[in-house]
Amino acid sequence: MLSCAALPETGAQDGAGQGLREELDGDSSTAGTGCADVFDMLSRKRHEVMNVSADEYPVPPPVVGRGAVFVEHRLKSPQVSESAYIAPTAVLAGDVTVGPHSRVLFGAVITAEGGTVQIGANCVVMENTIIRGVPGQETRVGDDAVIGPHAHLTGCVIEGGSRIATGAVVFNGARIEAGAEVEFNAVVYVNTVVPSGVAVPMGWFAGGQPAELVAPGDWDRIRAIMGPLDYPGTVFGVAASGTGTPMSDVARRYARGLALHHQDHIVPDERHTPSDQNPSP
Repeated sequence: MLSCAALPETGAQDGAGQGLREELDGDSSTAGTGCADVFDMLSRKRHEVMNVSADEYPVPPPVVGRGAVFVEHRLKSPQVSESAYIAPTAVLAGDVTVGPHSRVLFGAVITAEGGTVQIGANCVVMENTIIRGVPGQETRVGDDAVIGPHAHLTGCVIEGGSRIATGAVVFNGARIEAGAEVEFNAVVYVNTVVPSGVAVPMGWFAGGQPAELVAPGDWDRIRAIMGPLDYPGTVFGVAASGTGTPMSDVARRYARGLALHHQDHIVPDERHTPSDQNPSP
């Protein structure tokens, strides 16, 4: 058997060339063949390896949110624009859409619990924010909005150009109109409208349509505003009573709805196809 150890080294110094040399060393068909002929064969094989076609090695499809947790929930998977950024450790579950050039940062959770969640274009959803979609209430963040760290949004609409600061809470049925702001640790109560251009001060309470802004120490006024806005019915779907919200009934309702998570599937990274290329039906 011919050994190719004596072949000229030119053109065979890289890993591919060396591998082909070893392949030819073990190929009985080269027995009795001159070194020049074997070297020609080696060169041809090397040329074939180094000049593969795109059909043989197609370009892999683009992936968004590599390392983030995408969850198929209620048979719906997140849809994210190719130009958006979803950080590793962020979680998107169910019927969630994220628009072009938006950013969802570390630890944020956006979950569609029976209602869709729409994040517009050029939005920033910062660290450890929670955005929850619920049945019967629109959950949407408009274009050019900033949602600060540890904010909590449920079943509400944040119109374009608004800012929700660190630790703020916006409850079910609320609407923050374009250009409004909710400052640090402020609370926007259920079914409340914060008009365009209004800023809810740090730690204050906003309730009503339009919102009345109340300092945190004025509990009597806060209680008076809260009553007609129907927190139990809006959030839990139960009637208010003189003895308070029946939490055992609320807990059972939540548990039944959340049981659907038993059927969830984690979407592998390679299936994080950009919504621009794989639009929702």
